Amino acid sequence: MGFYEKYIKRGMDVICASAAILCFSPIYAGVALLVKIKLGSPVIFTQDRPGLVDKNGRETIFKMYKFRTMTDERDEEGNLLPDEIRLTKFGAWLRKTSLDELPEAFNILNGTMSVIGPRPQLVRDMVFMTDEQRMRHTAKPGLSGLAQVNGRNAITWEDKLEWDQKYIKKVGLIEDINIILETVKKAFIKQEGISQDDMATAEDFGDYLLRTGKISLEEYLEKQEMAKEILIKSGK
Repeated sequence: MGFYEKYIKRGMDVICASAAILCFSPIYAGVALLVKIKLGSPVIFTQDRPGLVDKNGRETIFKMYKFRTMTDERDEEGNLLPDEIRLTKFGAWLRKTSLDELPEAFNILNGTMSVIGPRPQLVRDMVFMTDEQRMRHTAKPGLSGLAQVNGRNAITWEDKLEWDQKYIKKVGLIEDINIILETVKKAFIKQEGISQDDMATAEDFGDYLLRTGKISLEEYLEKQEMAKEILIKSGK
């Protein structure tokens, strides 16, 4: 990490996250109450995500915080039902307005995330990335990034990862400010590029590669097992 990322960017992150939590505390409380009423407990949903690489060049695994948007409905065998069934209308609204992401301000405060950076994907997405694509983890994951202001979930995985590659090559103050302004305009004013057509939730990278015939079923299953092993080794 360079001087800007280590000191200036980190300082800005702490100031922005602290200000957001203080200024929007009534919104935090209101959303939390609605989640409690409509979905029950827990109000906060945590999920393991790959973050900034460590000194050995391996991605660290951290817990990302979000407001719950889905129920815990399960089948007769105790397995969770598909996301599109568990995602409620209220949860879909939270996602559309990005209100479900408000708790990530606490990730920014504890240093696992930044205001701007490549969005943290799932571990089961990371294992399908090429070495070049995984270079996105040389920058701290962010609340928003170049991919989010250029289509978010409405663009292909390849395009999304390409935008991440472009960001890590030109991290800087002006670039981050421009992304913040674009994020406000697109996510909160125009609400562009929020979701993929005909899909309740974003498609996993591995599922996308398998569906489009870019990997075999054998490779798909092998990578999924690899993702499980990474989570086990990380103690998650």
